[in-house]
Amino acid sequence: MKFGLTPWRSTSVSSWDPFDEMRRMQERLNRLFGEEGTRSELMDIDTLTPLADIKEKDNNIIVTTDLPGVDKKDIDIDIRDNKVWISANTHKESEEEKEGYLMKERTYSRFARAFNLPSAVKEDEANAKLEDGVLTITLPKSEIEEKHRIMIE
Repeated sequence: MKFGLTPWRSTSVSSWDPFDEMRRMQERLNRLFGEEGTRSELMDIDTLTPLADIKEKDNNIIVTTDLPGVDKKDIDIDIRDNKVWISANTHKESEEEKEGYLMKERTYSRFARAFNLPSAVKEDEANAKLEDGVLTITLPKSEIEEKHRIMIE
């Protein structure tokens, strides 16, 4: 197993990148919790992985994740097979002119995250709201069918 090992690089100057280290740690955690297949579908090297909370409250599963600076029209939420996929893109442009020079900047960001849910949910009854950069998804739990026991003669 590769857990706890860091690849050796032959450089004279340390090129440790804390964001690369966090990305590798997230990949290891995803493998540990069985979310390995979701990363390749949603994320590439420039994708940000937002922090999230999943909790059960009454008959709901509530997923809360931080999406700072994202407009609700730029968020895509997909719920299927007891998994939630959240992705969002942002695009900002600013232009400023001071003392004879012009500055124009463009920023693009992509957020993506996927979760295995702890129980079955009613996908068609889910709802979401975005407030102050925090996305909250409420997923009603499915009723658990009682198993019918069959006696063997």
